[in-house]
Amino acid sequence: MRPSGIGGQAVIEGVMMKNKEDYAIAVRKPDNSIVIEKNKFVSKSEKYKVFKLPILRGILNFIESLVMGIKTLSFSASFYEEEEEEPSRMEKSFSKIFKDKAESVAMGITIAISIIMAVGIFILLPYFIAEIIGRRFESTTILTLIEGALRIIIFVSYIFAISKMKDIQRLFMYHGAEHMTINCIEHGYELTVENVKWHSKEHKRCGTSFTFFVMFISIIFFMFIRVET
Repeated sequence: MRPSGIGGQAVIEGVMMKNKEDYAIAVRKPDNSIVIEKNKFVSKSEKYKVFKLPILRGILNFIESLVMGIKTLSFSASFYEEEEEEPSRMEKSFSKIFKDKAESVAMGITIAISIIMAVGIFILLPYFIAEIIGRRFESTTILTLIEGALRIIIFVSYIFAISKMKDIQRLFMYHGAEHMTINCIEHGYELTVENVKWHSKEHKRCGTSFTFFVMFISIIFFMFIRVET
């Protein structure tokens, strides 16, 4: 099986698929018709070569993935919004201050909050809990194991909790459909509904699975690299 280079994500009642700089979003509208939007996304690394370097490349990819993820989710959500209500005083002030850039600024704030929450929940919280529990142990190895285990437990608990929400269950279904489609392409079959149906819902390059493996690897990694703060 040869990698296709195609990736994507589930959105509300649809999927986004991306290959290099081209991407498309398909969303099932409330009347069951499907709307498709095609566009291009050129990475900043094409303009600023410094972002092709290790570490910097990963940071940029992470931020750009968040930007695209929020943008495509907002697009899909626009077909399911209820009747527009009168904008609040805060929304009016926000639009008045930033004018045409209001949407971009709002997205930037959303991304910043997302990163802060992710760091707080999945990095700082396990660290501080492990520090409290680890006061009974002198071994940094045991402390590292406790911290890593807590991080995995919190991550799995988070996924389990949100999977009970009906909207998220629907989102996960489209996530599986995305994997089945890419598997069909990468196994060399013609891209038809019948061919896609019998392919696996799991994919080896799934970002969620990647995050889970990184957590396991980090336990081993931080056994050898420890910091005081």
